[in-house]
Amino acid sequence: MGRVVGFELNSQDPEKAAAFYNKVFGWEVAPPFWDYREVTTGNEEIKGIDGGIGKGPSDFPHGTRIQIEVDAIDEVIEQAKNNDASILRDKMEFDNFFLAYLVDPTGIGIGLIQYK
Repeated sequence: MGRVVGFELNSQDPEKAAAFYNKVFGWEVAPPFWDYREVTTGNEEIKGIDGGIGKGPSDFPHGTRIQIEVDAIDEVIEQAKNNDASILRDKMEFDNFFLAYLVDPTGIGIGLIQYK
C-alpha cells in the first residue's frame, strides 16, 4: 500500500513562499539545497507530514504535489503506465532514495519515493 509521506510546494519565488509559511503557520524551513528547502510542519507527537518548498520546474511551475512511498518504484511506475498515467520524470537516484514524478489519468501530479 502506498502511503503519503510528504508534499512539495512549487513556486517561482520559493524564498517568498518559505517566508509566508514560516510566518503564518510556524513551519521550520531549512536552508536551500539544490533550490529545495525541507519543511518541518510540527513535532512528531502530532499527526502530520513534512515536505519541502522548491522552485517549480517548467513542467510544474507552481502547485502542490504529494509524495507516495512505495516498496518497488520500478513496478509502480510500470503499473501506473499500464493504467494511463504519464511519466514526467522517470526514476531519479539520490543519496537515500529514488524519486519519480507522474501525472495520473485525470491530470493530478504526484511523486513516487522509494527509500533505500
